[in-house]
Amino acid sequence: MPVRVRLVVAYDGAGFSGFALNRDVRTVAGVLASALETVLRAPVVLTCAGRTDAGVHAWGQVVSFDAPAEADLAGLARRVNALLAPEVVVREAAVADDGFDARRRATSRRYRYLVLNRPVPDPFLAATTWHVPEPLDLAAMRRACEPLLGEHDFSAFCRRPKVPGDRPAPSLVRRVTDAGWHPAGDDVLRFEIEASSFCHQMVRSIVGLLVAVGRGRRAAGAVPAIIESRDRAAVPDLAPAQGLTLWEVGYREAEAGGWRP
Repeated sequence: MPVRVRLVVAYDGAGFSGFALNRDVRTVAGVLASALETVLRAPVVLTCAGRTDAGVHAWGQVVSFDAPAEADLAGLARRVNALLAPEVVVREAAVADDGFDARRRATSRRYRYLVLNRPVPDPFLAATTWHVPEPLDLAAMRRACEPLLGEHDFSAFCRRPKVPGDRPAPSLVRRVTDAGWHPAGDDVLRFEIEASSFCHQMVRSIVGLLVAVGRGRRAAGAVPAIIESRDRAAVPDLAPAQGLTLWEVGYREAEAGGWRP
């Protein structure tokens, strides 16, 4: 009988057209599944906790799949890393409960976004930060975070999914449990946000709006009205992909075989 395997995976998203498998382009799921199949000598179907977009990174992406019962998971991680590192790295590999599903069992996702806020760019940070040269009003950006907390319809911040004409559009209501800005040293600002789940482009849209507040182009007090508007045109600024990282995925302990991130 096969066993359900849980991986914690980190990757640099710069060279990928997102996580989700796509036969026409290079994706994280594509290269990871290929490496796993090479090592296991068996087909692999991956489920991930969050389908990151093109150019977005991950430190705590969680992936589940079935593997032969005799698989040596420590050896599996080493051999996959030998094939894919440093671009993609398996940080942890463990047997999970039979019913574990990385996406459906997740109770929260946490993202980080990094902004380099100084006049001169840094070539060593360019791949993981958004360089904003003008001074940002951190206090205003923090005030603008407060209305995001709680359960809201985030249609103003999300790219609407395409659905067939005879099907209703999926809900864009999400519950945000944490959102805030933190100094991270050397003129880097770190934005962290945690929610039950996120819709497409939600975090990058939120960061784009908050940076516009920090630049003085939008008012912190306008955020509640923007949320209520449910109008995608109200948030035109999308933060660049390279500053965003899927940092952590949360699970109920019993549903993850006793494991927590």
